[in-house]
Amino acid sequence: MQYLLLLAPGEGGGFNPLDLHQGGNMLWTWVIFLLSLPFAWKMVMGPITRALEERDERANESIHAAEKASKEAQEARAEVEIKLGEAQASAAEMLSEARERAEGREREIIDTARKEAEAMIERARADIEAEREKALVAIRDEVVDLAVGAAGQVLGRKADSDDDRRLAADVVSATKGADA
Repeated sequence: MQYLLLLAPGEGGGFNPLDLHQGGNMLWTWVIFLLSLPFAWKMVMGPITRALEERDERANESIHAAEKASKEAQEARAEVEIKLGEAQASAAEMLSEARERAEGREREIIDTARKEAEAMIERARADIEAEREKALVAIRDEVVDLAVGAAGQVLGRKADSDDDRRLAADVVSATKGADA
């Protein structure tokens, strides 16, 4: 307490640090601030600084992770583009092969149809020729019958025998050979 009295305002005037009206308040504020600064630095600023450093580390790690992911994405994109190019080339090749097979099949179908048409024409010609031959044979038989009938009337007897028919057929056949 004696010490406080020493600091008590005297009658002579002068600076009294305990007098709050003369600027003593500022002095004590600075004294308290400077004395508490190491504790405040250790207790408050240390954790804040560590938290900021940790945040910076996490941000750097995130940046590195993002760069790595971006690089991987670019590599994956390049891979996908390569595979897409290969797929397009493969599709173009398959399309070309399919066209070639279709053209080959088209040629086969046309050739087969042409051969079938030619075969049908040949069968029709053969059928026509066979029918023509049948018609000629029928006409010859009719001519033989008429000739035998006419000969029978000219001779005045019935000329129905097989010999007469054979003779008339030979005459008609000889006429056919002379026409050809």
